[in-house]
Order: sequence, then C-alpha cells, then structure tokens
Amino acid sequence: MALRKKHPGGAVARGWDLPEVPLAHALRDFLAWSEASGVSPFTVRQRSRAVRRFILWALERSLARPQDITLPILDRYQRHLYHYRKTDGTPLSFASQHTELVPLKAYFKWLARERRILTNPASELAMPRAPRRIPRTVLTVAEVERIIGEPDTATLPGIRDRAVLEVLYSSGVRRTELVRLAVSDVDTRRGSLLVREGKGRRDRLVPLGMRACRWVEKYLTEVRPELLAATDDGSLFLTDYGEAFGADWLGEHVKHLIRRAGLIVPGACHLFRHACATHMLENGADIRYIQALLGHASLTSTQLYTHVSLRKLKEIHDATHPARLRRAGGDGRDADRGEAHRGCDEAAAAVLDALAREDDA
Repeated sequence: MALRKKHPGGAVARGWDLPEVPLAHALRDFLAWSEASGVSPFTVRQRSRAVRRFILWALERSLARPQDITLPILDRYQRHLYHYRKTDGTPLSFASQHTELVPLKAYFKWLARERRILTNPASELAMPRAPRRIPRTVLTVAEVERIIGEPDTATLPGIRDRAVLEVLYSSGVRRTELVRLAVSDVDTRRGSLLVREGKGRRDRLVPLGMRACRWVEKYLTEVRPELLAATDDGSLFLTDYGEAFGADWLGEHVKHLIRRAGLIVPGACHLFRHACATHMLENGADIRYIQALLGHASLTSTQLYTHVSLRKLKEIHDATHPARLRRAGGDGRDADRGEAHRGCDEAAAAVLDALAREDDA
C-alpha cells in the first residue's frame, strides 16, 4: 500500500514565553529536576502548563519572586480558578481546579526543599474536592460490537482499526498505554499483553482474548509490513504514514469510528475501558481481577465500575431478597424475571440520567 505524504506543518510546541523573573527561573529548574527524578513526560508537561499559568497571573499583580507568594495569595488564585469561565462560558470543574493546583503544591514544596523560600506557602492550601464520578456513558455489548464492526476490513487501514478496537475492548488498556505498545509486548500465542509503565509507572501483564489475538495476528502479517516507513522503532500500531500513534490522534480517530457507527456519545478510547470492566463485572468477574486488569493501585478506583453494573445487582437482588414481590395466583418467578430485566434497564437509565443532570448543574 502506497503511503500518503505527510502534510507539512503540524502542531508546534509552545515556546518559553515567560519573562526573565525569579519565578520563571525557578520553574525551569523545577522542570529539569522533575525530568531527572523520573517524573513522566506527561506530568512534566502538566506541571509546566499549570505553573506557567499561575506565574502569568502573579505577574499581572506585580508578584515576580517566590518569596512574594503567600498562602493568602494562593487562596486568591484558587478563587480565581473557581470563578474562571472557559470560552464557552462554562466554569472549570472541581476536578480541573484540582488538576491546576496539584502542580503548584509540588512546585512550592520543591522551592522550600531547595531552600529558595523559608516556608512552603502551599502546604496548608485547602484543595478542592474532586468528586469521584460514575461514567456518564457505558456502552452496551451490542453497541461495542457495532463500533468494532465499523472498520472496512477489506482494506489495510480497516484491518488495523479493527485490531486497535479489539485490543481496547479486550484488555481495557488506556489510550496512552496502547500507543506505547511494542510488537514484542504482544504474545498472541499465549494471549497476553505487557503494558509497560502504565499509570504510576507500573508494568502489568494482562490477558488478551482469542478474537483480539486473531485480529492482531492478521494486522501484523498483512498490514504492518506495508505501513512501515524507512525505520522501524518497534511500535505495534502505525498510522498511514508509518509512524507510531499519538494519544491525541488515536482519540480523535476512535471518536470518528464511533460516530461512523451512528453513536453520538461523549468520549472515545475510555469508553472501551469502561465497557470492558462493566461487562466483565456483569458476567460475574471478581472485582479484584478487574483491579489487576485495569492496573488500579487500590480497589477504590475499581469500585467506580461496580456502581454502573446495576443489571447484575438487580438480578441478584430479585433472586435472593426475601421481600421480593410476587404476583397473585402463582409464585411469580417467571414474571419477576421479566420485570427484573425491564426494571433494571429503567433503573440504570434513571441513574445515568440523574448523574448527567448533576454534571450539567
């Protein structure tokens, strides 16, 4: 397959646009220290963006030195984030506010540790409580199959896209984990996938289903050799230009496939992670195995998915609770079973609808 020519230009990294002031000098040193300490590139970029925004805000108020920043100043900045409105007029969520402040706490902790300030003004900063949200959209098995069947597998890109979707749904990996997969990380003979440096920089070995393995083998045999550019860095999935996927590119590509399947839902790759966990729980998987599959350090994160597995809970409740209602003239078992399915669907829809309204409030 002939490769398409790559369009010139593309995204350009933001240059260093901060003035030469002590706060900016310290930020440069902080980012260099973060990289040398093994902090992930994503976290380094996040720290750079968040602290840069704070420094620009501080300079507007003639605050240029680390020594100028006090706890009341940080409280004012936190209130600024609370009242800030995006271009569409919506406020920052509490989770976004929390994300903006975490790098600041790390920055000032480092400044105090390096003896550049006498005390850490962020040590007593009261952080906004980031709510643990239930996924607003959980794809059904039928919807997942509809999306997975969307790529045209008579074409090479279609075979690749089918393999990508199968891996996302079968393994529950994050999109950042999928784009880092190497050919050597996949063992289709044993049905396993090695996720290197997942969240928290932890490696984990996860199972890969038989169907996903077959599509990965087909991709490796028929497609990847045709997509390869002049050099091969070992990345598993390649774009039409022969390059490794980028996380943003993958997200937009999967979102496009979802829309082509006729579904208008928020999200992209993470929908398959949610679906993988929820469908396995509904079919009786122990939450501890789901924890290992998803790479959660604690059960607290995994328990998020038990809230959306309402169908299984409803069926078990109807089958075991001694106070379940029975129809007159019989034991009601068959009737209860049908009502359980209908009631479950209605209850699940009501819960997700209520959560959506809470998010919009």
